[in-house]
Amino acid sequence: MMKEILGLFGKLMIAAALLSAGSKLPAYSQDTKAQEDRKARLEREIAILDGQIKSSAARHSNALANLTLIQKKVASRKELIAESDKQIASLSREMAAKEKEIRSIQARLDTLSDYYTRLVRSAYKNRDTKIWYMYILASDNVSQAFRRFGYLRDLSKQMNVQATKIKETRSRLEAERATLSELRNTAREVRDQRVAEMSKLQSEEKESQQVVNQLNKDRRQYQQQLDRKRREVEALNREIERIIREATAPAKSQTPTESSKRPPIDYKLAGQFEANKGKLPWPAEGPVVDHFGQHYHPVFTKVKLPFNNGVSVALQKGTAVKAIFDGVVKQIVVMPGYNKCILIQHGNYFTFYCKLGDVNVKAGETVKTGQKIGTVDTINSETQLHFQIWKERDPQDPEVWLRP
Repeated sequence: MMKEILGLFGKLMIAAALLSAGSKLPAYSQDTKAQEDRKARLEREIAILDGQIKSSAARHSNALANLTLIQKKVASRKELIAESDKQIASLSREMAAKEKEIRSIQARLDTLSDYYTRLVRSAYKNRDTKIWYMYILASDNVSQAFRRFGYLRDLSKQMNVQATKIKETRSRLEAERATLSELRNTAREVRDQRVAEMSKLQSEEKESQQVVNQLNKDRRQYQQQLDRKRREVEALNREIERIIREATAPAKSQTPTESSKRPPIDYKLAGQFEANKGKLPWPAEGPVVDHFGQHYHPVFTKVKLPFNNGVSVALQKGTAVKAIFDGVVKQIVVMPGYNKCILIQHGNYFTFYCKLGDVNVKAGETVKTGQKIGTVDTINSETQLHFQIWKERDPQDPEVWLRP
C-alpha cells in the first residue's frame, strides 16, 4: 500500500503541470458563403455591364441602349450595397454573440481556476509523504484505512479532472477570442467596401442623368432608332411564328409529301420539358438587361417599347451559349438586328437563341442539355444573348422557366 500512496502523492504534485500544456483549437468560422456568393455574382454582373457601357460609348451607339445598361448597373450596385448592409448586420450579431460567449467562458474559467487553487493548496499543506502514510496507519481498522486511501485516490482524480477542464476551457477561450478578432477584421473590410460602392453608385447615377439629358435633347434621332428596333422585332416574331406554325401544323393541312417529311411532335419530351419548369439552366450566365413583356421608355414614359417575347442577357463577346434542354435543332436563320438565331424544338415547346456569331450545330441535329450550340457576338454595339421560350404559338416568360 505504501507504494500506491507514494504514487497518489506524485499525481497530486504534478497535476498542475497540465495547465501549462494545451493546444490552440481551430477558430470558429461563421458560414457566410451564401452572402459571399451573391456578392460575387453581382460583382461579375457589374463587370460585364461596365465593359459593355465602355464599348457602347466608344462606338457612339444609341443612347437608349446605354441608358438600359447603366440603369441595370445602378440596380446591381444597389443590390450589392444591400448585401453589404446585410453582411454588416450579420457580422454585428455574430460579434455580440461571440463577446457574450467569451464573457461566459471567462467566468467559468475563473470558477474552475479558483476551485483548483484551493485543491492545490490543500495538497501542498500535506505534501509530506509521512503525513499521508501516518494518516493511513492511524486508522482504527482495515475498513477505515481503505476509506482514507480511497479519499486520497479521489482527491488525485479530482485534481486531474479539474486541471484538464481548465486547460480545455482556456484553449476554447483563446479560440473564441481569435474568432472575434477575425470577425472584426471582416466587418471593417465590408464597411470599407460599402463606402467604395456608394461612391461608385453616385458616379453611375450622375452618368445615368447625363444620358437622360441627351435623350431629351435628341428625341427625333431616338424615334428613328425606336422605329428601326420595332421593325426588327416584328420581323423576328413573324419568322419565329412561321417556323412554329410549320412544325406544329396538323397533318391534314399538309400534303402527303410534306406530312411524311415532318416528324411527329414528341409529347413525352414536351412533358419532361414542362416538368422542369423553374429548374432549367440558363443558356449563359449574365445580367438580364431586358425582361419579358410590355415596357415603357424610361425617359419618355408614355412611349411603349416593342413587346419583348424573351429576355436579353449581357455577356462578353465569345461567351458560349448552351441548349437548356434536350431537343432537335429546327432551323438556323439570320435576322436583321439579331444576326444568327438557333431554333430548337422540345416537343411542342421551342427555344430561340439569337445574336450569335459562331454556330456549332446544324438543322436536324439532336442536342443535349448543356451542349454548346454557339457563341455570342456583338450586334449593333450590343453584346447580348436574346433568348425566347414558346409553347406552340404562345411566348413564355423565360425567367419563370429558368432556375433563379
